[in-house]
Amino acid sequence: MEAQIAFKERPEGGYCKCGRKAVFSRKYEGSYLCKHHFCLSIEKKAKRTIRQHNMIKSGDRICVALSGGKDSSAVLYILSKVLNGRKDIDLFAVSIDEGIHGYRPESLEIAAKFCEQLGVKHRTLSFKAAFGKSLDEKMGEVAADPSMRIRESCTYCGVGRRYLMNRMARLSGATKLCTGHNLDDEAQAVLLNYIRGDLFRASRMGPVTDWSIKKESDSMFIPRIKPFREIPEREVALYAILKGLDIHMDECPNVGGIRFEARDFLNNLEAKYPGIKFTVLETFDKLLPAIRQVAEGNEPRLLRCRICGEPASREVCKTCELWRL
Repeated sequence: MEAQIAFKERPEGGYCKCGRKAVFSRKYEGSYLCKHHFCLSIEKKAKRTIRQHNMIKSGDRICVALSGGKDSSAVLYILSKVLNGRKDIDLFAVSIDEGIHGYRPESLEIAAKFCEQLGVKHRTLSFKAAFGKSLDEKMGEVAADPSMRIRESCTYCGVGRRYLMNRMARLSGATKLCTGHNLDDEAQAVLLNYIRGDLFRASRMGPVTDWSIKKESDSMFIPRIKPFREIPEREVALYAILKGLDIHMDECPNVGGIRFEARDFLNNLEAKYPGIKFTVLETFDKLLPAIRQVAEGNEPRLLRCRICGEPASREVCKTCELWRL
């Protein structure tokens, strides 16, 4: 959906600084960009973010979380260009099959073909194999049991995906887990953590989420990197279209909840005040050291889940609580 919107927003009558007809008007900086310079600007932004935050080092084994959508496909594409066959860095992709009928099978097929085109190793994990049931089956159970406190599918899906992705990355020897989180995702997370008063989760945001530097017990969490963190969602979508990437365009049928209200709120503000999403993220980044200092004394003690052995703040981790009990 966002990709289609981005494509429709091509400016009429605008010209790039090179003299070519513009395909995009970047309102927050008052510029018009042709296809060549627009794509070049996206790649430069991603490379700058990688370099500025030292996201990739010699000897890294990078696992890319690949859904087949615009963000994850574009970040895998750019990483493959940045690394350009470097022998000192290994790149592979992992996709999660949650078991969403009529939606996930197509995206997984696209993801597998895309990796084959790029020459990137690809693996798929499923909720069914890991938890004994698909997301559709789980939500059927939830619908039939009025006593279930958590009823939003996004909660079950998000917890399960993060669990499987981190576990697979670690067991595969990955040193970094790369996600396609863009500016919109980050700004929404900032707002949601503030609304929920979740300073602990907010303290673990940032361009590189490396928890292992704080506690030895956190070493079971693979550091996450976000090369698209400072690139708006619509620009990632347009980049994927202009580059001709085969991406899954459909929106998940289960979308909803407070995150999407935050998304609409920020989009409305951005339409009136271009650049507001950058301001939200930049201000948060300035506050992040102080947030981490405040949150440090309130961090839950990490244990090992008695069911699966993964890190947990309680006797049973959130994933096992939602999926295995």
